[in-house]
Amino acid sequence: MDIILISLIASAVVILILVVINIFLLVKFSQTNKKLDKLLEGGKIKDFKDIFLSQKDKNKELELQIKDAFLKIEKIEGICQTTIRKIGVVRFNPFNDMGGNQSFVVAMLDENNNGFIISSIFAKEGSRVYAKTVKAGKSEYILSKDEVEAIEKAINFK
Repeated sequence: MDIILISLIASAVVILILVVINIFLLVKFSQTNKKLDKLLEGGKIKDFKDIFLSQKDKNKELELQIKDAFLKIEKIEGICQTTIRKIGVVRFNPFNDMGGNQSFVVAMLDENNNGFIISSIFAKEGSRVYAKTVKAGKSEYILSKDEVEAIEKAINFK
């Protein structure tokens, strides 16, 4: 009788251990199944092959968008090279008998120091405005010291 009782107790313990292992495996299976369901978009995707093909198509589309973005950036960088990016302003008084620095020079240059200067001279009789071109920080016209200073300010513009 002792052997039968011991066998029964051992069988019960083994069955109990198997039930615990089975419950543990069911919980893990349920968690894995939920993760798979998320991956398969709630049953919309039936096969991993579809996931990989879908991802491959999305990657191709993203690569095309990135190439397009880089082309646009290069185009914008090219445009920025020729846009006015540097400005230098100098106010001055050309005549000692008039009050205030109402005359001014504005130098506007691009990245390569090409652009123009606008000079405005204010006098009792009226104002005069002059424009001169600038190439590589120099002008083919004779420049006043104020115009040279305005170009220097523009070139050193941060």
